[in-house]
Amino acid sequence: MEKLILSILKNPRKKLFVILIVLASMGGAVMMIPTKLVLAKMLPGKSANTYTIYIDTATNASIEETQKVTTCVVERLKKEKEITDMEVYLGQGAPLDYAGLVKGSALKSLKNQAEIVINLTDKHHRDEPSYMLVHRLRPEIQKGCGSLTPNTSIRFTEMPSGPPTLATIVVELYAKSDKLLRRASVQVSDILGQTEGLVDIDIMNDDLYTKYDILPDKEKVIRSGLGVDQVNQIIYLAFQGMPVAVKNTQNQQDQVPIFVRLNNETRTVAFDSKEALEVKLSSLRLMNQMGMMVPLSEVMILKESESSPTIYRKNLKKMVTVTAECDMVSQVYPLLEARDRMINQLSVDYEVRKVEGINTYMFDLELKDKKTGEELLVRWDGEMKVSLDTFRDLGGAFIAALVLMFLLMVVYYKSFALSGIVLAGSFLSIIGVIVGHWVTDKIQLYFTETNFFLTATSLIGFISLMGISARSSLLLIDFSRSLISEKGMEKKAAIAHATATRAKPIMLTAVAIILGSLLLATDPIFGGLGIALIFGSMAATLVSLFFIPVLMDNTKAMLPDDYCFDEDMPAKSTWCTLTENIGELFYLRRKEECE
Repeated sequence: MEKLILSILKNPRKKLFVILIVLASMGGAVMMIPTKLVLAKMLPGKSANTYTIYIDTATNASIEETQKVTTCVVERLKKEKEITDMEVYLGQGAPLDYAGLVKGSALKSLKNQAEIVINLTDKHHRDEPSYMLVHRLRPEIQKGCGSLTPNTSIRFTEMPSGPPTLATIVVELYAKSDKLLRRASVQVSDILGQTEGLVDIDIMNDDLYTKYDILPDKEKVIRSGLGVDQVNQIIYLAFQGMPVAVKNTQNQQDQVPIFVRLNNETRTVAFDSKEALEVKLSSLRLMNQMGMMVPLSEVMILKESESSPTIYRKNLKKMVTVTAECDMVSQVYPLLEARDRMINQLSVDYEVRKVEGINTYMFDLELKDKKTGEELLVRWDGEMKVSLDTFRDLGGAFIAALVLMFLLMVVYYKSFALSGIVLAGSFLSIIGVIVGHWVTDKIQLYFTETNFFLTATSLIGFISLMGISARSSLLLIDFSRSLISEKGMEKKAAIAHATATRAKPIMLTAVAIILGSLLLATDPIFGGLGIALIFGSMAATLVSLFFIPVLMDNTKAMLPDDYCFDEDMPAKSTWCTLTENIGELFYLRRKEECE
């Protein structure tokens, strides 16, 4: 080992070759991220023992229509042998779980809403992970059951690996005009639907529909010998139902109410039209004070009007939210593709401008309608924003760690050059981190057909490696300086000897890290941390043993300032024979100072 390092240090071409290899490896590793050879994601998908299906039919849909969709979904899921049981929550949300905390499950109470909780066999006893099961069932169920009623949305919700969000990708639209918001939300939804990898696209906005207000004609009611309250109550009794009496029972202390309502077939209107409702009212008759049966259609007024959709606000601004989930892909790349599509397609109707500034969100767009001049803001949120914030914070932590390490080394060595060497050794471990993820991704694709992503835990592993890599560089620098100052060895020989001597503890440290990280590498969440530690340790070891010695040889700071010529120095002749290297110059300068 010592001879190998010494031969590299003495040969300028070999030193240049080592430097070029490291720089090429660094450039190639970094370019794997923008070229998508290594895919980045906040957290990978994990296999769970349960997931939930959210069903939303049209805003004016009945409970029977919602039940029709849920029944279709349940019947198809019954064919799956990995499903042990299911619970259907019709007209309400399921009991809160980790995902439902921010998805509004506790707020669901409408007839067009339902949730189905699916429980699977234990993940350790089945071959197909839950996310692969969802990936396989989603298109089949959405195609077979989503068309039973108009405007039906069926979304599959898995347990998140990290902090729960409203959706993987959330697009918030802000504007003053309701019509502009509704039109733009449909356009954004269509663009997200065209983007590969995005599924479960949903517009969080009520559907517009025509409603009919049944109002009593007071003048006709009085002439017919009826009472206004009597007419209102009979309408409510017929369609909604109400208690009309009570019954006493020996088994309970409280009275049991008697609830009366027309049966489902009788109270159902055949068609969604004003004429059908008038026919239904004419079939209902009410006896007046003279004993005559008066059709309700004679004393009622049908007023046609548009529905009043719910108004959503955030920060006192009107908004509409469009959500989408990612199917087996990272959220970063579909977002970038969808944003480019928005800029191209929306530029036909709007003037599109990218939002810039320190206090703004990344990727936001400002739109201005070319016809009306109305303005609209497109803001990105959801897990995508959490990912960006996490990578930004981890990047900031990494830079802060590098700066603090550099300052600490400057104080210790009183040399910027040596501090830079330590910093370079720490940073170059990223070569192993990125290459390791690429290798693991290829292996995982071969066996499971799923990608292995560079995640937030991978960056945590990379930051952790900095201290380990710095320790290896410090060992070599301190030992080499000690050999030069105390033993009087020539610089190249001292560096080669120090590298060979410290190679064993450096490699043993790397082996210990690798063995300790093997268990982490198999974890679905912390696998990135394990891979970063394993391959990063390998890269850091190679950099410490080959690249760091080359950098050490190229700096004058390796020669200690407190070295002074001594006539009794055992290696004095070695110093005196140096004629073409920095060691001789250092020797002559120090000798003059000592005299």
